Amino acid sequence: MSDLFKTPVLKVEQPRRGPFAKSRYKVMDGEGTVLAVAAETGDHGRGETLRHMFPGKSDLDPRAVLLTDPEGTVPLLIVDKAGGRMLTSVRRPDGEMVGTFRTERIGRRYLLHDGADEKIGEVEVDLPRQNFTVVDLDGGRVAHVRKKWNGLATHLLTTADRYAVEITDPVPEPLRTMAAMTAIAMDMNLHESKDIT
Repeated sequence: MSDLFKTPVLKVEQPRRGPFAKSRYKVMDGEGTVLAVAAETGDHGRGETLRHMFPGKSDLDPRAVLLTDPEGTVPLLIVDKAGGRMLTSVRRPDGEMVGTFRTERIGRRYLLHDGADEKIGEVEVDLPRQNFTVVDLDGGRVAHVRKKWNGLATHLLTTADRYAVEITDPVPEPLRTMAAMTAIAMDMNLHESKDIT
């Protein structure tokens, strides 16, 4: 993992835009310095654009974001969500698999696997889908991700979401990278449709 994400506190935010502006993120350190940006990869045809403007259950659609340095010039990671909510992978730009989030209970628990498909931990989700606890194989907490409530109007009318990530170091790789990417993966899986659930 890049040294950019070695800080134990991260903030992940989506810009405040209309509901058609999906899958854009800023990753910052605890002081608000931008460490990386992410944007959805690939171009969309007219049908895809309309589906994004009127999303319904858009979190079921496949999508991927490319995480780059703040200038957008150096690719760092790809977070790739398959159709549905069953599998989200994290890869390096050269295609090397870092790990996967695999749904065990939709919206409640995700299994973390490394690039060799070995289980390395889990993500436990609370009932309102606002708190995500990353644990290792022994059940020890390695990270906590909290989605901040921005109010009903912001929730329903924009893509704006904010997450706070606290990592309990030291955490070995690739579990640490997966913990750092939990906010983006969970947002893509659970919060992009903007449904009240």
